[in-house]
Amino acid sequence: MPGEKVCGIAGIFFPEGPGSVDLRLLRRMTGALDHRGPDERGFYVDDRAGLGHARLSIIDLATGTQPMHNEDGSLWIVYNGEVYNYIELRETLQKKGHRFYTGSDTEVILHQFEEDGPDCLRHLNGQYAFAIFDNRKKRLFLARDRLGILPLYFAQLNDTFLFASEIKAIFQHDGMRREFDPIALDQIFTFWTPLPGKTAFQDVHELAPGHHMTVSEGGIQVQKYWDIPFSPPGQYRQESPDRLTESIREILLDAVRIRLRADVEVGTYLSGGLDSSGITSLVARYFNHEVQSFGIRFEEPAFDESGPQQVAVSFLGTRHHDLLADNRAIGESLPQVVLHCEKPILRTAPAPLFLLSKRVRQNKIKVVLTGEGADEVFGGYNIFRETKVRAFWSKFPESSVRPRLVRKLYPYLFQNAKHPAFLTAFFGRDLEDTQNPFYSHLIRWRNSSRNKQYFSREVQSRIGAYDGLDDLSRHLPGDYSGWDVFSKAQYLESFLFMSNYLLSSQGDRMAMAHSVEIRLPFLDHRLWEFMGQVPPRRKMPGLDEKFLLKRCLKQDLPESILKRNKHPYRAPNRQSLLHPSIAERTSELLSESAVSRAGLFHPGRVQKMLQKITRASQLNEVDDMALVGIVTSQMLHREMVEHFTKVPDEDRAWPIIDKRPESAPCR
Repeated sequence: MPGEKVCGIAGIFFPEGPGSVDLRLLRRMTGALDHRGPDERGFYVDDRAGLGHARLSIIDLATGTQPMHNEDGSLWIVYNGEVYNYIELRETLQKKGHRFYTGSDTEVILHQFEEDGPDCLRHLNGQYAFAIFDNRKKRLFLARDRLGILPLYFAQLNDTFLFASEIKAIFQHDGMRREFDPIALDQIFTFWTPLPGKTAFQDVHELAPGHHMTVSEGGIQVQKYWDIPFSPPGQYRQESPDRLTESIREILLDAVRIRLRADVEVGTYLSGGLDSSGITSLVARYFNHEVQSFGIRFEEPAFDESGPQQVAVSFLGTRHHDLLADNRAIGESLPQVVLHCEKPILRTAPAPLFLLSKRVRQNKIKVVLTGEGADEVFGGYNIFRETKVRAFWSKFPESSVRPRLVRKLYPYLFQNAKHPAFLTAFFGRDLEDTQNPFYSHLIRWRNSSRNKQYFSREVQSRIGAYDGLDDLSRHLPGDYSGWDVFSKAQYLESFLFMSNYLLSSQGDRMAMAHSVEIRLPFLDHRLWEFMGQVPPRRKMPGLDEKFLLKRCLKQDLPESILKRNKHPYRAPNRQSLLHPSIAERTSELLSESAVSRAGLFHPGRVQKMLQKITRASQLNEVDDMALVGIVTSQMLHREMVEHFTKVPDEDRAWPIIDKRPESAPCR
């Protein structure tokens, strides 16, 4: 079967005029992405651009080598991703006279770009980050998929433009300074992630999801081509739940079908929850009865879902593999996890997924389908339910139903007499401020921000009067103010937390650390465009989360899975970082000398925090975040700033297309 692969890309471009492309640097940049593409490498160089590609072969194993060119050699592409509808696009392009020399979707993108220019992106259904160099117009075009499944970074260094799938590749350039960005640190300790376009490091930028950019002698032009769509209240779909369910199921089945296109075996992640069980069920029932599934077990009962997982396995009959992510393994893996995330994280949840992708690869599986995105698009998180409860409280301040709503959300907390009072205070904060654009998330962001008290005086001084909320408001769509409060909550959770945190720190980065590609049917843009027109009362009638998805999967899953309360994916933080075999390393990372050397946090305050956490039998969420956030910041500083090791030039016989003039120096 023809098609493509997921991999790593890197490049050097001189927009102002001919330059000397350093082939050794290009090889090192590409070598830094070896984990993303261990199967093959390829290079293109001329006197304006150098393109590098590290390949993980998924489809078209014989002819999908990159960089790839169009018929006349005027366009060259390096591409990380999958365009799932490439077969249909190819047929249309052939009817228009385009001729293909490979069976890959890479070449489909090139021809679609020839046909439509930047508008080619509206035809692509998939996950992608790519660069196209036009050697006639001396122009570089870069693009990233709609929801930001795959990463793409860039930096401008004097007359040199650099891009790559990961920051560590850009840091191979000797001129790049490796320094934390205090503003990004402020954003991470507020929103859990830098805002779109920023990274944890000075001078390194990320192309935001749903954007493309053109780099030429005229400068850099960045343009948004897609955004998460929500209709205003007056334009909602008016179909019945049955009709909506029918349409959703049709889209979802096709999203799964096209994501199974591969020349290698495709597995699934299976946690025992509705989302992953639903995807696995559709695969097993309609496409591959012997699908291999993979799941995580935890040492800590509060995090473990092995019971429901086994129910799903027994019902679906998959060939299942599970992994015990014990506290020690989570703690030991965290330095590698942070190095792949390339930004501080506020919880250890990525680590078990890092361990799971290793198990997947050990079973010779390169591709897995996962359930990410369902909570965001169908309304599955407690934050959406909380928002509805708070909006109701605001509208009906005297209602006797108020306590019952909170009890329904958090029944286990009412076993402790102190918790109802706490929850009443929590839900009552800024209750009347429903017009605030961040109404749904503001309380949580303020809780996260409490840990900025640990920043060093220098970091606080450099942050100054910066206000992340003002900055975030500039990223909101023009019609955002006209949306209902539920849609606003969905947008913030999807645009910020999902795209910038979940899909990178817990998604692509953890899978590609072991050369595994994840595919996400719930992130098919057709589903998001459809659900953006569905009224919130259909998505969550009362407090019934993911109402339409449960209806959609009713015939495919057992009742116990369909009716199971949402169990958020989490991992043990304190238990992992203070595990007896890990505690000494944690203490060393948080020692006065180590903290002073990094300069990110206040040594004295960090020491007091560590003493408090070590003595406490339990931690609240804010202290939990403080521990993980400070430890991972220290780890990242050590790995990417203090002790960053550049990749040696690997002068192997990888294919090089060298178009440099004979007079150009060979380096």
